[in-house]
Amino acid sequence: MADEEGKKSQVKDDSAKRAPSPAENVNEDTDQNDKDSPELKSDEITKKEEEVEQYKESETDAKTTTEDPESQEEAKHSQEEENRPEQPTVLESKSTEQNPEVDVSSDRKSPNGGTETDKQSGQQTVNTQPQSEKVSSSPPNTDTVQGVDAPAVIPDAPKIPSPEKSEVTSVGLEGSMSSAALNVIWSFGLNRNIPVLNLTDNSRKLIMYACAHVGVLYDFENNRQHILQGHINPITCTCVSEDKRWLATGDKGADSTVIVWDTYTGVPVQTIFDTNPEGGVVAMAMTPDARYLATLSAAPTQTVAPDNTWAHKAGSEFAVLSIWNWTVDGDTPLCTAELNPSYGVQSFIHFNPEDIHFLVSNSDSQVIFYQWNDNHMEYFAPPLTDQDFNKPVGRYSQSIFQKNSTRVLTSTSIGNLVVWDTNRPLTKLHDSQPSADKKALKIIRQQERGINVLTTTENFIVVGDMAGHVKFFDQSLKLVHWYQDFHLGPVTSISFAFYPNFEPVAKEGSNYPPDATIEARRFVIKDFVVGSSIAIFGSVTADGTKVKVIHREHDAAIHALSAHPSLPYVVMGSYSGLLKIWNYEKKQVMVSRQFEKNSMIRCCAYDPKGAYIAVGFVNGSVRVLDSITLEDQTAEPFRYARYGITHIAFSHNSQFLATADGEYTISVFKKQHLNDEPYGYLGRYRAHYKDIQDIIFGIHLDSNQPRLLSLGKDRVLVEYDLENSSKDNLRITSSDRIEQSAVPQCLTWYPPITKEHFIVTANDQFKFKLYNATTKMCRKTLLGPTYGSPIKKIAVVPTKDPIKEKRYLAYITDDKIGLHILPLCGNPHDAMALIGHPAGVSNLVCSYDGKYLFSAGGTDASVHMWEINTSALEAQSKLGGEDLIPFYGLLDGGREGELFAELEDYFYYAQIRSQGVNAMDKRELSVKIPLTEVPFVMRAMGFYPSEQEIEDMLNEVKFSRYVETGKYVEDIDLGDFIKLYINHRPAFGLDPQKLVHAFKTLGVPSAQGNSIERGYLLDLLQTKGRKE
Repeated sequence: MADEEGKKSQVKDDSAKRAPSPAENVNEDTDQNDKDSPELKSDEITKKEEEVEQYKESETDAKTTTEDPESQEEAKHSQEEENRPEQPTVLESKSTEQNPEVDVSSDRKSPNGGTETDKQSGQQTVNTQPQSEKVSSSPPNTDTVQGVDAPAVIPDAPKIPSPEKSEVTSVGLEGSMSSAALNVIWSFGLNRNIPVLNLTDNSRKLIMYACAHVGVLYDFENNRQHILQGHINPITCTCVSEDKRWLATGDKGADSTVIVWDTYTGVPVQTIFDTNPEGGVVAMAMTPDARYLATLSAAPTQTVAPDNTWAHKAGSEFAVLSIWNWTVDGDTPLCTAELNPSYGVQSFIHFNPEDIHFLVSNSDSQVIFYQWNDNHMEYFAPPLTDQDFNKPVGRYSQSIFQKNSTRVLTSTSIGNLVVWDTNRPLTKLHDSQPSADKKALKIIRQQERGINVLTTTENFIVVGDMAGHVKFFDQSLKLVHWYQDFHLGPVTSISFAFYPNFEPVAKEGSNYPPDATIEARRFVIKDFVVGSSIAIFGSVTADGTKVKVIHREHDAAIHALSAHPSLPYVVMGSYSGLLKIWNYEKKQVMVSRQFEKNSMIRCCAYDPKGAYIAVGFVNGSVRVLDSITLEDQTAEPFRYARYGITHIAFSHNSQFLATADGEYTISVFKKQHLNDEPYGYLGRYRAHYKDIQDIIFGIHLDSNQPRLLSLGKDRVLVEYDLENSSKDNLRITSSDRIEQSAVPQCLTWYPPITKEHFIVTANDQFKFKLYNATTKMCRKTLLGPTYGSPIKKIAVVPTKDPIKEKRYLAYITDDKIGLHILPLCGNPHDAMALIGHPAGVSNLVCSYDGKYLFSAGGTDASVHMWEINTSALEAQSKLGGEDLIPFYGLLDGGREGELFAELEDYFYYAQIRSQGVNAMDKRELSVKIPLTEVPFVMRAMGFYPSEQEIEDMLNEVKFSRYVETGKYVEDIDLGDFIKLYINHRPAFGLDPQKLVHAFKTLGVPSAQGNSIERGYLLDLLQTKGRKE
């Protein structure tokens, strides 16, 4: 790494510290390190390993694993070669999901204390690799510079005003009504890739985990949540102080932030903005005293320029390690270091708890050691390959500092522990001074399965592995205790509770398990929480060895979501094949079912009576389930589609069930009254040639019979003739092209707040459109919410009195969820939106009583429950102004601008034109112009609609009062024209990219690019332009 201007870190000459040859180093290593080696001699290891295996087999046969018969079956048939434990298709009742405590007996190893070290690893302590690379950061321009070797002064804990613990622990955590129209009050699901943090202490049982872009403080004793909102990107990392009070969360993406929270109040106390613009944070660590925070980012380089301002060097992708004194300054880090991209993405970082001026981080291929003070940082990146010790290393997972030692341990994906120690000079003198310059001392074959978690508690080194085992070793790496019957899946996180006055002494009446020593002393540790890669969190109570499943959630994308029509239940299904029904008022799982492998759930729906749930799968099958037991109601699933089921819906009277699939085909199933199976196949029809965007059932106004409509990307709205259809003969009633250039995204029935019956659609040009439910004529075009991306799905919020009460429309965009006041009028202040799921919102449903919305996040495997506060939305609308005031704001310059003045002039010119330019009669001024003049004024305003759009505009005005008066409207005033103009013109004006694309399409390639003759262009516009 050569010196470069503007870089904070630079390479120093390291030639003086060349690596000694194996001949020079072997005596020193064997003399000094054999004393500290945690390994036993080869013969003794072999003997003890045999004793361990014999004792383990005998103990396994006699021990009690769990009270749950399902877990016994799982333990019997589980295979260690698979990451996910095999589970048969089961129905989990409400009592099972309420997290019963089960006893888990742990293995007690050999009487003398077992060990799982490789018998040859003790012989391989010779340093054969080259000298590690040392990188130092240049100190900033300051008056005082503290030496790196100066003793660290540990400051007091940050004095941030907050209530006392005794007061704040009684405060309710669960969210309540806020000033926003939508407030997330509960999150179903979790991010299994972010470690769960145990915040339990003497006064609470609390964990913290990430769920999309929010953090969740979950009181698993009282089943309560507090949502930590503040990020706009998915949370990528978290860390907590030793006393479990100060919590930090970080995200990755544009406008990334790091937020420090007080876990006793749930209030943010510090926010660090743009820790690394366009990059964000991928790993964090906090010192035990909570004063300093270390962040790791992988983004374009940032460094401190000479004027102490942030400078950005584009084009170089460096990870940046920053140390922040967050209690004093959240704007500028104390020191930073740039990491070479060849080191890989450093995904883990850890402070030395005994000296916070030393850190270690690792990617899956490189471990880096750091030494820092307030204004200077240097780091070393020692190489290690499979050839150095003639054994495979594996991918690094996590690293820790060994207690009362200069050594560092790093776990790997193949069960190894790499031991790092100070790179000592070629001298017999023992140097006990700590240093970041380290080298690989040995590789210990600790176990067969890969190690995911490496941490410490008290005097123990704790390991969590792919087999779901949690093992405790002493500082000599001798096995002290081993839990293997949690049945939670591959362990990805272990977090211990905080008890300030904890003493590892078993009290009278306690039931701690024995350890693996000859004395069989009671193994007393703090309670801990285990997280797994299959989205299961478990709380382990050491006294009695009890495991309580806190969460058993989806570990794959959630797209299927449906709310019960009359009860507080919501059903959600995921690509993992898990289907769960929640009571969202009590926050309890009522029943769940795990389908067989490769049964990825794509969509689901309750029938209007709440008796059945129809489930569509990615493999094209459809199942009809009992809504209480989730048992199949048909002998075999329906398998008529070859591609995934994308939409599913019931008719209002439950007589029909319809599905849409990836073949652009609609399948209909009809209720059977004389058969044991509730539904039978009716027919299929492929009426679209592009993806089907939405399907809905409705009601014929004259007969109360169901009607079915489908909407496709081909801009066609198809209605099916259910009454005249027969087995294998599904018919259609009509097929109408409803859009010319825009692509419709979704549709629903407009609520009965008008005398005319409408279908409302939303398209990709940010427009709502109302179509007459009978004639399919476009009756109104309205400006929709413009929050970054078009609306993907809409749903009318239910209400107790659909006729008298005010109605609202819920909607989702690519990443937001919003609420809109009805009736639609184009007023931008009638709508609001919040970030729902930064990675994408996949589905939306409303509760039966209209109090809550539920949004599914797709790939983030979570569902948010939103509380609706219509008062806040109404207040927002009132503050935006009434009548024409909101529309004036959408004109360039507003009411006093030039555009409005021009519009007034155009109105007068239109009246003159309509009366005849050469007319000699007395002019009659009016506030209205004839409808025939509307297209000309629109073009004068810079909006050039097609003939179809002109027809839609004229019909909108012409039929606006026909239902009330029975007469056509022949003219329009200025106010209505402004609304018409705002609602019909492009939401963001003319897109230059579309203009360039048009000339590329029509033009002929030339030296200056694609070009076209003016006369030919005019001819095309006049003869080939859009008229339909």
